[in-house]
Amino acid sequence: MDDYILEMKNITKTFPGVKALDNVNFKVRRGEIHCLVGENGAGKSTLMKVLSGVHPYGTYSGDIVYNGEVQQFKTIADSEEKGIVIIYQELALIPELSLYENIYFGHEIMKGRSIDWNETIVRAKEVLKKVRLNIDPSMKVKELGVGNQQLVEIAKALSKKVKLLILDEPTAALNEDDSQNLLKLIRELKEEGVTCIMISHKLREITAIADTITVLRDGTTVCSMDCHEREITESEIIKHMVGREMNNIYPKREKREFGEVALELKNWTVEDPAKGREILHNVSINVRKGEIVGLQGLMGAGRTELALSIFGNPYKYKLLGGEIFVNGEKKHFHNPKEAIKNGVAYVTEDRKGNGLILIQDIRYNITIANLEALTDGLAINANEEIKVANEYKERINIKAPSIKQKVRNLSGGNQQKVQLAKWMFVKPKVLILDEPTRGIDVGAKYEIYTLMNQLVEQGMSIIMISSELPEVLGMSDRLYVMSEGKITGEFLAEEATEQKVMAMAVKS
Repeated sequence: MDDYILEMKNITKTFPGVKALDNVNFKVRRGEIHCLVGENGAGKSTLMKVLSGVHPYGTYSGDIVYNGEVQQFKTIADSEEKGIVIIYQELALIPELSLYENIYFGHEIMKGRSIDWNETIVRAKEVLKKVRLNIDPSMKVKELGVGNQQLVEIAKALSKKVKLLILDEPTAALNEDDSQNLLKLIRELKEEGVTCIMISHKLREITAIADTITVLRDGTTVCSMDCHEREITESEIIKHMVGREMNNIYPKREKREFGEVALELKNWTVEDPAKGREILHNVSINVRKGEIVGLQGLMGAGRTELALSIFGNPYKYKLLGGEIFVNGEKKHFHNPKEAIKNGVAYVTEDRKGNGLILIQDIRYNITIANLEALTDGLAINANEEIKVANEYKERINIKAPSIKQKVRNLSGGNQQKVQLAKWMFVKPKVLILDEPTRGIDVGAKYEIYTLMNQLVEQGMSIIMISSELPEVLGMSDRLYVMSEGKITGEFLAEEATEQKVMAMAVKS
């Protein structure tokens, strides 16, 4: 007989104008790793927010049965008291506080009416050791990389005596090594009796780690698949997610000759004054008209720093040497405005922090980078702005009731489309895409890949940075590999393999 730690029965959750969950049923066996998958907007995160009390009892219909008892969680504290802990994709750590302060924030260890800091440090060290972080708990969070910060979040969950751990896109911002380390830790937690629910868009990880896979589509349960009964393939998962066969994850385009060099860097050398050292060393790359050039490397290799230093240096890196040419003309961008004026645009990897203004609507976000094109005298032509926003909404299939929809209420995939639309409206010659499909589902990825192909067929040049090696290999015409701020390899698409690229990525 199956021993279920959790059963969510007939869960229905409605927001104004949309039914996010429609009679969803979801069951999790005790001690398993259960992966929850689906396209952006399918209802995965909403279902977990219902479970954890973010959407409190009374705001949804249906029952949550946990350890055989019907629950009525009204707050996150209620679910945590029962051993249910959720870790979101955007980590909830306070950078300026120490690790031990973060780990016990909100459930402090008290001695009388005061916090027992000595005991806090001792226990923090114990839970950090459980997640294989043998570091000083008095370190500040901001001193750690993203991978280690994710481990601190899990240590925080362990400090709450977690029985059911929910991980929402835990590897989205991690490099390959950190991702594998995290997946190994999740397996170890399973051995210790912790049940895990993992939301992820990385299908290779899902097939590698899942005991059971449940698919949601459009707010309903499509199916649950037992990975121990038979092998579950990526293509089968995709079919259930999107409701149709997808034989090619990366859409192909006709092979053709590329145009002249659109952007070229020669001996590009950059210093980060805050770190007091060079971060880019004699980098020379180029991209031709109509070409997609991939930029690969491990986290910390300097890919994003290279992109930002090209795009008018908004983070004030110091250019020590080198030249940049756009369409054969030597340029020097003092700020992003000059880069945009000369046809270079940058789509940031951090769409929520730096790419979009979440409290504003779709119309505002699409047009903000090119308001000059909409200015009629001293005022913005509101009718033209609405027309432009609607055109891009339709052109790249942004799923929203209207352009008045607040961007913060969109799914990750649709937020990314809005960010792309913003820079498409600028009409750049060279588009730099930094992690363009991070945290979005396979269907939205395919739409973005298709859009990239359309843009280069129209003559645009694209530089694509991605931590997902199959994505770089699948979409690039040519690719460069970076390691420690240097270019260590260059491959044509037909020559590149995962083994060759990784060999260059670890080269010093």
